[in-house]
Amino acid sequence: MKLNAIFGKLVAFLKEVQIEVKKVNWPTRNEVVRFTLIILGTSLIVAAFLGAFDFLFQTFLNKIILR
Repeated sequence: MKLNAIFGKLVAFLKEVQIEVKKVNWPTRNEVVRFTLIILGTSLIVAAFLGAFDFLFQTFLNKIILR
């Protein structure tokens, strides 16, 4: 393949990328903050849930099975 053909394809690709990026619906700062807080809250709830089950299973193992 010739260098000009590769360069031409690269330029065409970058132009298409630029066109597609302009079509993106970028979130506002408030949306980013809100979604971030939702993700952090959900992560904390899941961590607490898993931590509680871990504690219960550990207690069960120590008292019942591992006497």
